[in-house]
Amino acid sequence: MTTALPWTFDGVVRLTRVGTTYVIFTIIIGFAALNTGNNALYIGLTFMLGCLLLSGIASKGGLKHLVVEIKAHDEAWAGRTSRATVRIRNKSRIWNVRDIVIVADELEEPVFVPVVRTQTEVELDIPLLFLRRGRVELRKLDFYTRYPFGFFLKKRRIKVASEVIVFPRLLEEDTARERFRPVTGDMDAANRPGPGSEIHSFREYVPGDSMRQVYWKKSAYLGRWIMKQTDMEAARVVHVIVDTYRAKDVSEDEFEEMISAATTFVHDVTGRGLDVILSLPRATMRARAEQNASPLFRALALAEATHEPVHHPMERNTVIFSVGRRDEPKSA
Repeated sequence: MTTALPWTFDGVVRLTRVGTTYVIFTIIIGFAALNTGNNALYIGLTFMLGCLLLSGIASKGGLKHLVVEIKAHDEAWAGRTSRATVRIRNKSRIWNVRDIVIVADELEEPVFVPVVRTQTEVELDIPLLFLRRGRVELRKLDFYTRYPFGFFLKKRRIKVASEVIVFPRLLEEDTARERFRPVTGDMDAANRPGPGSEIHSFREYVPGDSMRQVYWKKSAYLGRWIMKQTDMEAARVVHVIVDTYRAKDVSEDEFEEMISAATTFVHDVTGRGLDVILSLPRATMRARAEQNASPLFRALALAEATHEPVHHPMERNTVIFSVGRRDEPKSA
């Protein structure tokens, strides 16, 4: 997701500019010592070779003993920065590790860690950026360091195991307000106080419904739970149907745009304090105003396109999102 940085590479070690200059100077000193037999040059050469060896051992030994764990994630939305907490533990008894840079495709930008001392651990927040919705597995983080002398840039790819459900992309606020103005305007009007004892409509049972609202006669006739919906309840409940049928001539981008539009609408409606019933081909769920709507967004994040039309039972004031029709969502 992020572009490759000029200093990143696929190998294990790379000489830096400082290291290249140091190696060339070491070779020159070595030739001079051999040609002249000067003991001082030999001592200097030995010292310089020792520094190269120490640099390699220290950087390798430090990165080798790092253990990384991703502890927690914020809610992740496609196209928006989210945060995750990472714990880094240095199990080495000898080497501190300093000046670490963490890079990964899922990171919005590289993360700098000043130091992880021996037998200690640090926790830090890292910024994540996902471009598409769905289930994403974080499997690796690349650690780079020039510690201790900056001669070599060492790399270690550390495996992690973490899964993130990325919610669909939300449309821009101005765009969403313009597209859904007729629908949300009708909902606001329906939400005004008024008589609520009369039956408004019937609908399928949704987990969380009270059994007091069961319409027993119709339920017995159909062989499944049918719920009564009064005017008062209908005034504060929005039924959203997401039709995942995608015809062959409909592109994936168009389908994803539809999912984003449905998610934006649900996000806006729940923000207005209304209940939402979301119907997908194999699931129907409800989010009450006082509850977290994350399960609805999770279902939309994992929704897959179907290649056969699916029948959805519709009620009055149902909002349908579909790519089968090339028109704007509207009340049924």
